[in-house]
Amino acid sequence: MDPQTRIEVLPGVGDFYAKRLAKLDIKTIVDLIYHFPFRYDDFSQIESIARANTNEKITIQGTIWQIKNIRTPRGKFLTTATVADESGTIEIIWFNQPYLTKTLKAGTPVSLSGKLDPKSPRPKLVSPSYEVLRNQSPVTSHQSPNTLHTGRLVPIYPETEGVTSKWLRAKIGAILPFYVKTLDDFLPKEIASRQNLEDLESSLTKIHFPKTYDDVEEARKRLGFDELFLTQLASAIRKREWLSQKIAPQIKISQSDLQNFQNNLPFTLTDAQKKAIEDIVSDLERKTPANRLLEGDVGSGKTVVAAAAALAAYKNNFETILAAPTEILAFQHQKTLSEIFAPYGIQIGIWTGSKKQKGDITCGTHALLSTFKSQKQIGLVIVDEQHRFGVAQRAKLFMDQNLKLSPHVLTMTATPIPRTLALTLYGDLDLSVLDEMPKGRQKIATFVVPNFKRQGAYGFIEKQVQEGRQAFILTPFVEPSETLTSVKAAKVEFENLKGKFSKKVKLGLLHGRLKSKEKEEIITKFKNNKINVLVTTPVVEVGIDVPNATVMLIESAERFGLAQLHQLRGRVGRGEHKSYCFLFSDSRSENSIKRLKSMEKVHIGFELAEIDLKMRGPGEIFGLKQSGFFNFKIADITDQKSVAAAQNEAKKLLDSDPRLKNHLHLKQKLESVSSEYSQPN
Repeated sequence: MDPQTRIEVLPGVGDFYAKRLAKLDIKTIVDLIYHFPFRYDDFSQIESIARANTNEKITIQGTIWQIKNIRTPRGKFLTTATVADESGTIEIIWFNQPYLTKTLKAGTPVSLSGKLDPKSPRPKLVSPSYEVLRNQSPVTSHQSPNTLHTGRLVPIYPETEGVTSKWLRAKIGAILPFYVKTLDDFLPKEIASRQNLEDLESSLTKIHFPKTYDDVEEARKRLGFDELFLTQLASAIRKREWLSQKIAPQIKISQSDLQNFQNNLPFTLTDAQKKAIEDIVSDLERKTPANRLLEGDVGSGKTVVAAAAALAAYKNNFETILAAPTEILAFQHQKTLSEIFAPYGIQIGIWTGSKKQKGDITCGTHALLSTFKSQKQIGLVIVDEQHRFGVAQRAKLFMDQNLKLSPHVLTMTATPIPRTLALTLYGDLDLSVLDEMPKGRQKIATFVVPNFKRQGAYGFIEKQVQEGRQAFILTPFVEPSETLTSVKAAKVEFENLKGKFSKKVKLGLLHGRLKSKEKEEIITKFKNNKINVLVTTPVVEVGIDVPNATVMLIESAERFGLAQLHQLRGRVGRGEHKSYCFLFSDSRSENSIKRLKSMEKVHIGFELAEIDLKMRGPGEIFGLKQSGFFNFKIADITDQKSVAAAQNEAKKLLDSDPRLKNHLHLKQKLESVSSEYSQPN
């Protein structure tokens, strides 16, 4: 059975279900098999009807005596049935499922799992899961028959409209026995033995249809290790290829030049910034190209660190290009670097879809990939917010320039990724972390605001405007990029807000679908306080620096990760005035509100990322699937011991078999998952 067979060819799927399954990222047979349960209903306790008097989840197996539909006075349907086994009878009731009488008829042996109604004087099961027992008699022992939906640990899957866990169980149950028989276990036996791991066939069977919770743990251990091991193996291979095949320009800068650079800054560098500059300068002196990730919170001063590296390249007569994911951010970098390098007379260029001007250091967007040609050797490539570029795009930034030497690469991110997670995701990069904030950065007073206090929040904003301050009102978006839906939401909110403020308050609207010139005009007006309140989508997450803005109001805050909320909050509090962040939420989930409440107390991005990691998992926070990473479905990537074990095994394997010539199944598996997650965004 070919794992890459399209899902629509399976019996009972077709185009109708294929479209729905695509929403769950299920497009092939292997996607279906690797669509893992997130929990299990324990229906393994099979009782006789006579003993069914507990409030536990139980399974009863018997024969239907009678079944009928009853129409209520309000026009709804009740389906009632009487089921009997050798010990007695029990009443069953389902709501609004009249079709059941076509499937379940008198004389049919059935298995029923659920909870007894504690209020009923006689044993009664309400809305139980059901399953027809085919080719077997009902049992009353504690041994489960060969059932899928009852009488066992029943897997519950992530669902979507029209695709239930019961539907998924049936399809996976039908195909899994054939799929596992065709498997070639890609994990070398010696590694599985050292790590005490199950074989792949057994693990896939146990994750979907375990007999016990021990089965679940054994399966999760093996399948989780697979994800970590493949990630670490891919990272280690990339790093070895990077170091072995390329020669970089040796870039040296004197300590006196670095000291003069620091002396010319209007602020004092933090110890973390000084250490990061030291690491990068050391990288640049080598013949092998640097490949370093600079990770730092909003306002931690990454650009200044990058500027020191760019100065070193300039002093050695090499060009630097800085790639940003948006025009707003590219222009912001040009402005910041122009200010930093004003004493040196260094020209800072800009290269975007709307404006093209070369400099000694050139900031730009994706246009750098296609139309920019350097005047001389590029010594340094800086990629900002690198997770927004696909892997292939990042490679293209410094592979397609036809250069004699490979430039050094410095990637930056303001997404505060915990160190363990960063080492897992960016195993091929050296890591520098800016975990100190520059002196003078204020804490932003943050409040999770109930909807009934909304008018009070608008009144507060109006008062701030009267005092000469400005505000952001941010509408949510769901997709990883600007969409028509998010733009529409911003436009609707913009119209609604016109009636919430006095005519003295000048409103502006900013979203990612505006033309570059329009965006620039709006941002300029906002910076000059010609716009007092900017209604915007998360396009403001990076790049807009308005020290006079003191309020950030975020709608539907539950849709954002804490790390992203922290970045959005960082758009205010950049000047001398006390600043505020108001978080509104439509969610009634206690867990969701608790998560948002952590924003009120915690003001360090790395701590918030840790909280979110525990509460939501990595994929939700960082959008890893869209970022060219493996899609971690089951691995605990915060488990340092497991990550270290995977790293060590990957290194050991590559030391003995660098090109995986003796591990062809592993090589094929690695190529298949790498190609899936290496596409540009």
